Amino acid sequence: MKYKSSGNVGLFDSWNTKEKLSKMGNPLERLSNVMDFEMFRPELEDNLLNHDKKNNAGAKPFDVVMMFKIMFLGRYYNLSDEQVEYQIVDRMSFRDFLCLSSGDKVPDARTIWLFKENLTQKGVVEKLFEQFSNYLDTLGLFIHEGQMIDASFVEVPRQRNTKEENKQIKAGEGSELWNEKPYKKRQKDIDARWTEKNDQTYYGYKDHVKGDTKSKLIKTYKVTDASVHDSVPTEDLLEDSDKGQVLHADSAYSGAPIAQILKEKGIENQIHEKGYRAHPLTDEQKANNKVKSKTRVRVEHIFGFIEQNMHDFYIRSIGIKRATSMIGLINLTYNMCRYEQIVRLQLLPIRK
Repeated sequence: MKYKSSGNVGLFDSWNTKEKLSKMGNPLERLSNVMDFEMFRPELEDNLLNHDKKNNAGAKPFDVVMMFKIMFLGRYYNLSDEQVEYQIVDRMSFRDFLCLSSGDKVPDARTIWLFKENLTQKGVVEKLFEQFSNYLDTLGLFIHEGQMIDASFVEVPRQRNTKEENKQIKAGEGSELWNEKPYKKRQKDIDARWTEKNDQTYYGYKDHVKGDTKSKLIKTYKVTDASVHDSVPTEDLLEDSDKGQVLHADSAYSGAPIAQILKEKGIENQIHEKGYRAHPLTDEQKANNKVKSKTRVRVEHIFGFIEQNMHDFYIRSIGIKRATSMIGLINLTYNMCRYEQIVRLQLLPIRK
């Protein structure tokens, strides 16, 4: 039997729906309660607005802060540009988050893509990540009692190339391919790489992060292709402020080169020790690793939130420049969500 609506629209229906969403736990409402997106306006306007425009002719551009909030929605829910446009039109919670009424014009997928491309080409995401990190630091949320580093795969749409094409790409000569087919070339990612781990294959990039052991906020990050070993960007992740702190990492980071870097920077080495075929770990080393794991495992909470709450490490971009921007947006989105959790659950004291 087909359900038939009464067709009556109540005066308070919209309000009742919002109240019900709030009681069920609307993550966008919770974030809006603590997150001031206006803090990003100066950086966004300085980088993205056309200050040389001589007149006001033409369509008025969408507000840059609203457009950045759309980037947040796309990243938090891991949506394509087309899906973001559709969901803004369809979902009340999205429109409320963007402060849009039912009659307001919604940016189309092309406009969303262009805004995202501008963010990428002008390196704005990296600046916003640093700005928000500095803000979190002023609140005392980076405790600076210990750091942890790890890496996670970020997959992209898999390419279907011939063996010869893949060989040429791996040799760093991918820019010479498909010159006679420019449209096809634009769809080819010559920066992403294949790799294998635990009998699984991955294609794309890696997000190398350093997080605060107490707050589980990401302090620095580095993006590489997927074939780069986890330990390679370690020095790039470290800062002068890490001196005197403890560094936690799994056994992929063990070995003399990393140990020497930490020694030179005055950082206490609490990296897991690694056993080898002729030199297995002693019982004492195993016990030490178990103790270290209680802290090191907290970095997995970062990746776990991104994979589960933010619908996985997956991006729909081509090339390492775009990947760096989109992965930076993943990390910034995570930090915003983690900040909201800390405030809501009062997990750490916030310095006013």
